[in-house]
Amino acid sequence: MPQQRSEETRARILDAAVRRFAFAGYDAASVDDICADAGVSKGAFYHHYPTKQAIFLALMQGWLAMIDVGMGAARKDTVPETLVHMTNLLPGVFAAAEDRLPMFLEFWLQASRDETIWKAVIAPYRHYQEYFTRLVEDGIAEGSLKPADSQVAAQVIVSLAVGLVLQGVLDPHGADWEKTARESMQILMNGLAK
Repeated sequence: MPQQRSEETRARILDAAVRRFAFAGYDAASVDDICADAGVSKGAFYHHYPTKQAIFLALMQGWLAMIDVGMGAARKDTVPETLVHMTNLLPGVFAAAEDRLPMFLEFWLQASRDETIWKAVIAPYRHYQEYFTRLVEDGIAEGSLKPADSQVAAQVIVSLAVGLVLQGVLDPHGADWEKTARESMQILMNGLAK
């Protein structure tokens, strides 16, 4: 089962990288440290990831893929129902981010320092803005939302989501974040819904 061993090695490298990046930060984490933590050779590391940056970006893409799957499954009959239902995704997002708070913050920090990472971080951000712009436009077209600037509405939705995630990982016991997310989206929908 070489394929299974390869996947297990890849998973060990990813887990070790998360811990190392979260503990030491991206700049201080070395490929040697990641390999030692994962119990793999440098050759095995480079077989799966050509650079330290590649594994860093793979971690970010994995987290975003989880969000995309959830968003795809959240579609309901109307746009307001869809948006409110999407708040059910937040517990999983909070759990993933809370366990890896330093890693979550490291993505943002590295994006401010490295153009390649910035491009990788901004691409999904823009993707979500476009997704929510289309969703708001769909709501206006179906008659469930008032006519509004769909891009501004999308920016508010993305800002709300990012802000809730940041607050939730920085202060996980500061509020019932699931309830806050649902109620925040309901307040937004009260302003947008017909």
